[in-house]
Order: sequence, then structure tokens, then C-alpha cells
Amino acid sequence: MSNVTISDSIRYIGADDRDLDLFEGQYVVPNGMAYNSYLILDEKIAVMDTADARVEDIWFSNLERELAGRMPDYLVVSHMEPDHGSLIWKFARKYPDAKIVGSAKTFELIRQFFLTEIADERRVVVKENDSISLGQHTLTFIMAPMVHWPEVMFSYESGEKVLFAADAFGKFGALDTDEDWACEARRYYFNIVGKYGPQVQAVLKKAAALDIATICPLHGPILQGELGSYLEKYDIWSSYRPENAGVLVAYASVHGYTKKAAEKMAEELTKAGCPKVSITDLCRDDMAEALEDAFRYDTMVLASITYNNEMLTQMNTFLHMLKAKAYQKRRVALIENGSWAPSAAKSMRSMLETMKEIEVVDPVITIRSAMTPENERQIRELAEKLCESYGE
Repeated sequence: MSNVTISDSIRYIGADDRDLDLFEGQYVVPNGMAYNSYLILDEKIAVMDTADARVEDIWFSNLERELAGRMPDYLVVSHMEPDHGSLIWKFARKYPDAKIVGSAKTFELIRQFFLTEIADERRVVVKENDSISLGQHTLTFIMAPMVHWPEVMFSYESGEKVLFAADAFGKFGALDTDEDWACEARRYYFNIVGKYGPQVQAVLKKAAALDIATICPLHGPILQGELGSYLEKYDIWSSYRPENAGVLVAYASVHGYTKKAAEKMAEELTKAGCPKVSITDLCRDDMAEALEDAFRYDTMVLASITYNNEMLTQMNTFLHMLKAKAYQKRRVALIENGSWAPSAAKSMRSMLETMKEIEVVDPVITIRSAMTPENERQIRELAEKLCESYGE
């Protein structure tokens, strides 16, 4: 178990998973993943979520150690996704007197996942602002639907001012990883929660009315001390505002000619005074990180070869990912390459037109195989145009 301290009464019982290669079967996690779970010790005892089945033995061992022979009174289920809810039924059988606390939709999902029902006398169905007293600690429940499943709820413990925030404020990486919070929290947010910005905004408004000293998410480190920077990041991310001035150059190349054009664009952007330039190869780099950068910066340049009269498959995948996560409020410029019938820009523009508040910056640059001196001039002029606003 990671060495995590919250308070004398609130204990960490989660576990790191260092062997996981892909989170949710798609996101690379080089530093593993933390499955967080908590225990509140009082006159009555509340377990705050279970964990992934991958860490079943560790989780039950941590729980039993902290219980020290006592029996839990409640299991609070804030999120039913299997990386947090896989052990609910085993917990319910092991501790038959414990009540299960959740929203109405929680119990629907329990039936779907475990093909059985929690007995009526064990259910505690809660709604907005309902509360449970444990003695010195009181849990008040805050509904957070679609952050990022429909049954999600937060719990606020008023005595110690702790917000149990489900998947909100989480990040990739095990707890014993020494790394900056924002980078992997940003990649986590936009790839997993990003589609649901309005719902995150709604729950942030609820949280603003609370006196919060500690945030306990279901992934990533416990957040304590000055929480303003974390709340500010979530406000920016969930309102789809650019976090930083800068340009992402994302390219999809086969024989290297489009790659050279993308690299030339990145070079010219830097020369023109762009405060930050990031470049990514959509065929080789982590696409989840590319998506993170697309949301981080205010401008993007897409460069793709023409393939089967369309953009290259990886560019198509990237744009579909952006649309699925509600990409919006950005400037995008286009570079296409086609040896005999260039049409990638038409396909890219068509996808961008399905997204909200996207300004496609003209002119489109068309390359026919290798860059010509004229193409280089066009790239330089487009880079200068994109960077004009940064000098203001």
C-alpha cells in the first residue's frame, strides 16, 4: 500500500497497480494506476468505494487491517465503473450487516454488473443534499451525474472538510510516482471526462459553496493545502477555454514528406514568436497525449497526406476523438499533401465543421509530394499569420 496519510479518522485503503499497461484498454499508463478507496472510522464506519478486481487481495487486506476487528456499517458507492466497483458484491457477502449507499441509478448498475439485487433492507438510496451521520463525521451527498457516468455522486465530510470526488480531480499514475500533477491529470481529464464539460461546470458550482480542505479522488494523489490551482484547472478544462497560448502541430505522414512540412511549420511558428509549439506524429506518438495538447493550446495545425481520397486513417481517428470529447473554441489551420489528387484538407475541414466554434484559418496549404520553395513561403506566411495575435 502507498504511504498515504489523510487523518487519524480517515484512512487510505486503496492500492497501486504497477503492472497495468493500458487503462480502460486504451490509455498508456507507463507509471501504472492508483485505485483509491477510503475508510472513515467513527461510532459508525463508512467505506468509501471499493477497487478494481486486479487489486482485490490488497484491498481486502488493507480494509481488514484498518478495521482492526470492527465491522463496517456502510459502503458508499460514488461510482460504479468496474475499476472502483468490482468488489462491491464480495464486500456485501463478507459484511452482511453493512448497508450500501448510492444514488438510485447505482442500484440499477449493481444489478446489471452482478446480475443480482442488493436486498431492500440494505439499500440506502440518497439524493441531493441527503446526509448520514457517523458520529463526529457527517457525509452529505452531492449528485454529479455524467461526471462521467450517470450514477456518480460526491460525498462531503463536513467535520474534516473532505470532498470525496469520485473520478474528478484524478490522474493517471500510481501514487508512488513522483511527477507533476497537471500533466497526467490533464491527459486523464480530456480523454475520460472531457465530453462532459457542462456537467463538470455544474458540480464545480456546487463545490464552490463548500469549505474544502482535502480532495480525495478515486485516482491519483490526495489533494491538500492550497486547492485553488486544481479548481482553476478544472474550471478552464471544463469550460473548454485554452489553458495556454500556443500551437499544436499534428501530422500524419507515410513517406516522410508531410512530416517535413509539419516540422517546417513548427520551425516557422517558433521563429514567428509563438510562445509554445508542440509537434506530434499521429502515427507513432500517444494519441491521448495529442488530444490533451489539442485542448491545452488555442491553435492547432493539422497536416495529412491524402489516402484513398481521404485524410490518413490516423488523422481521421484523431479528429473523431476530438469530436467525441467536444473539441471547440479553437483556431485550426490545414496542410494537405497529395501526389495526384490532394483532398485531405476537404476531409479534415468536413470533420471540423461538425465541431463547435472552430475557426479554420485560410489559406489551406497544398503540397504535391515534396515541398517546393513556394510551399515553404506559404508555410512561413501562415505561421506568421497564426502568431500575429501573440505579439499583441
